[in-house]
Amino acid sequence: MNSEKTVYTIIGLFSAVVIGFLFWLIYFKTGADVNGQGWVSYLPATNAFLNTLTSIFLVIGYIAIKWNDKELHKKLMLAATATSACFLISYITYHHFQGDTKFLGQGIIRPIYFAILISHILLSIVQVPLILTTLYFAFSQKFVKHRKISKITLPIWLYVSVTGVLIFVILNTFS
Repeated sequence: MNSEKTVYTIIGLFSAVVIGFLFWLIYFKTGADVNGQGWVSYLPATNAFLNTLTSIFLVIGYIAIKWNDKELHKKLMLAATATSACFLISYITYHHFQGDTKFLGQGIIRPIYFAILISHILLSIVQVPLILTTLYFAFSQKFVKHRKISKITLPIWLYVSVTGVLIFVILNTFS
C-alpha cells in the first residue's frame, strides 16, 4: 500500500507541475516571436485533429471493452493517451509562440463560448491526474480499481476532447 501512496504523490506532484506550467504559459508568458514561424498558425487545427482522434479512440476503446476485447481496448486507450500527449506538446508549442488566444465573438455566442471554455479548463485540470491514475491501475493490473476510476475518467476525458474541438470551431467561426 505504501508504494501506491508514493504513486499517488508522484501523480499529484506531476499533475500540479503540468497544470501550473500551463497556467503560467497561457496567462503570464508573452508570446515568442512568430516571424518566420508560419507553421505555428496550423497548430490549432492540429490540436483539434488530435482531440478528434482522442475522442474516436476513447469511444471505440469503450466499445471494445464492452465487447470484452481487452487487447483492442488496451491498444485504443494507449492510442488515446498518445494523441492526448501529442496534443499537449502541440498546445504548449502553440501557446509558447502565440500566448493567450482572445475570443472576439459578440452576442449570445460569447457566454456560450465562455461556459464551454471554463468547464473545459476546469475538467482538463481534473483530467490529468485521473488519466495517470487510470493508466497506473491498468499497468499494475489492479483492474477492479482501474474499472472503478475509468468510469469517472472516461466521461471527463471525452468531454475535454470534444469541447476542445468545439472551442476550435467556435474560435474560427466567431473571431
